[in-house]
Amino acid sequence: MTSTWARTVEIAPERLSGWLARFAERHGTPTVVVSDDAVVLTCPDQAQARIALRWGPLAIGDDPLAALVDAYQRARTVAALIVRRRGHAVGLFQGATLVTGRHDHHYVQGRTKAGGWSQQRYARRRDNQARHAYAEAISDAADVLLPTAPWDALAVGGDQVGIDQVLNDARLAPLRDLPRIVVAGVPDPNAGVLNAFGERFRAAPISLNELA
Repeated sequence: MTSTWARTVEIAPERLSGWLARFAERHGTPTVVVSDDAVVLTCPDQAQARIALRWGPLAIGDDPLAALVDAYQRARTVAALIVRRRGHAVGLFQGATLVTGRHDHHYVQGRTKAGGWSQQRYARRRDNQARHAYAEAISDAADVLLPTAPWDALAVGGDQVGIDQVLNDARLAPLRDLPRIVVAGVPDPNAGVLNAFGERFRAAPISLNELA
């Protein structure tokens, strides 16, 4: 059975075992299919759940679901990078706890409706402001994160263009080479967003079909 995923939920590692048990209670004991990037559960009523393997392939033993829960609950040291045009944040996490971090806001001019030379001038100014913002993010990542190596993974959020611009800097090659966790829907970063980021990247993303 090939599913069309109707929605996605994020489940905290501490709740994952209970979520799996309740899913089986509602829909019947599932068959379990494990691949390198996901575990797919298919129940007798055709309800399906796909649990993404954020931390890489499982070490499979007799119980793949136990291995799944263990993989998500394992304590890890994670470098975090959030980049948007209007702000950035960097931090080191032990599990969900922020150990050290830094965040800042940038001014990047909004788009203009003017045409001709005015539009080009505004576009150049925006590009220059964005480059300056990314340079600040690179500097903070180097200052805050590089002294904290080694890490188990890099968690990123924000604008993909900005993330790529920052990680392309040669100083951040040690971060660029790490296993990467991508968190969707991260807003402009501030202290609260950074502190909550550990819960976001540790959560198990579970896609559900319409019957689940």
